[in-house]
Amino acid sequence: MPHYLLSVVEPSFGDPPPPADLEKIMAQVDRFDREMREAGVWVFSGGLHPPATASTLRPKGEDVLVSDGPFIEGKEHLGGFSIIDVPDLDAALEWGRKAVAATTLPVEVRPFRW
Repeated sequence: MPHYLLSVVEPSFGDPPPPADLEKIMAQVDRFDREMREAGVWVFSGGLHPPATASTLRPKGEDVLVSDGPFIEGKEHLGGFSIIDVPDLDAALEWGRKAVAATTLPVEVRPFRW
C-alpha cells in the first residue's frame, strides 16, 4: 500500500494555547495516535522541537556550511508528522481530517516517496 505523510503545521509566532486547552489537545492527539495503531495504518510519528533548535547544512563547493536555526524563517513550521500506510489518497485524507480534529491545526497530506 502507498504511504502518506501527514504534516502538522504549527504557527511560528504567538502564544501557545493555555495549559488547560493544551492538555485537552494532547489527549486528543494520544487518542488519534492509538486509533491509527489499532487500525493498522500507523508507520511512524513524532513531534519536533521549535525551529530555533534546528541546524541547517548547505553545500558550498566541496564544503558543507552549518548554521544555527531553520532553513528559512516563516509564519508556520513543521511541528510534527505521521507516516501512514493506507490504500489511497482518499483514505489518507480521511486520516488527515482526523489529525486536524485532534491537533486543531492545519495538516498537509502528501504521498511518501520511497
